[in-house]
Amino acid sequence: MNTPRIIDGKLAAREVLAAVKHEVEVLSAEGLQPCLAVVLVGNDPASRVYVRNKVERCAEVGICSIEHLLPAEIDQATVLALIADLNADPRVNGILVQMPLPKQIDEAAVIQAIDPRKDVDGFHRENVGALTLGQPALYPCTPSGCLYLLNQVLGDLSGKHAVVVGRSNIVGKPMAALLLQANCTVTVLHSRSVDAPRLCREADIVIAAVGRPQLITADWLKEGAVVIDVGINRIAEADRTRLVGDVDFASASQKAAAITPVPGGVGPMTIAFLLQNTVRALRQQLSEPGAHHAL
Repeated sequence: MNTPRIIDGKLAAREVLAAVKHEVEVLSAEGLQPCLAVVLVGNDPASRVYVRNKVERCAEVGICSIEHLLPAEIDQATVLALIADLNADPRVNGILVQMPLPKQIDEAAVIQAIDPRKDVDGFHRENVGALTLGQPALYPCTPSGCLYLLNQVLGDLSGKHAVVVGRSNIVGKPMAALLLQANCTVTVLHSRSVDAPRLCREADIVIAAVGRPQLITADWLKEGAVVIDVGINRIAEADRTRLVGDVDFASASQKAAAITPVPGGVGPMTIAFLLQNTVRALRQQLSEPGAHHAL
C-alpha cells in the first residue's frame, strides 16, 4: 500500500513567516515598519475570515495593517478614489483588495488601479508581464507558495514535467510561468483539453487549480507524482459541510509520492507570501530614486 508524504503547508508557512519576521525586525532597527492596507467591500463571511487571518498574521510578524471596511452597496468611483489615496500614501507599502467584489464594481479596473509597486497580490498587468519575462516583480502569492512547497519536496525542478490543471489568471497562468522559470516542462490543462487524464498521467508534478471538487483521482496520476492541491471547495454531507480540494485525496494518495491536504496545504502559504511581498514592496520602494518613508 502506498503511503505518500503529506506536505505540511502550515509548517512551511511558519518557516516563511519566521524569515519575514526577521526581515521586519531588521527594518524596525532602521526605523521602518512595513504597512499593508486591506480593503474589504461588503460582508461576505468567507472574505471576512480571510481578512481577519491576514490581519492576525501581520500582527504576528510586526507588519502594520490598516483595514478599510466598505459597505456592499458602495459605487466603483468611491473604491477607486480610496485606491488612489492609498497609492499616494507613503506610509502604505502594500494594497490588498479582498475578492470577490460586488457585481457593480469591475474587479479588473480595481486591480489595474493599484500602483504595481504596491500590488502585493501580484495581479497588476505590470507584475504579470514581469513574471512572464522572468524579471523581478511582486509575484502572485498562491503560485509562489506552491513553488516553495515543490522545492522543499523535490529540490531542483529542472527537467520535471509539470501539469497545471486550470488556467485562471490568479493561479493557473502564473503557476505555469513560475514552473517555466524553474526549468520545468509545462503542460496546462483546461476545459477544452482533450483526454485530460491521459495528459496528466505523464506528469511528475500536478498542480490542481480548477475549482472542481475532487476531480483528480488516482486514474489521473502516475506512480510517484507530487500533487499540489490549490482547490478549496465546500461540499454538503448528511448533516454538515466540509472542505475538499480539487483532488480526491484518498484516491490520489494511492499513487502520489507526496500530496498537500485540504485544508492545511496551500492555504497557509498564500498568506505567508502575501506578507513576504509586503516586505519586498517596502524594500523596492526604498531603493527608488528620491525615496522617503513616513516614520
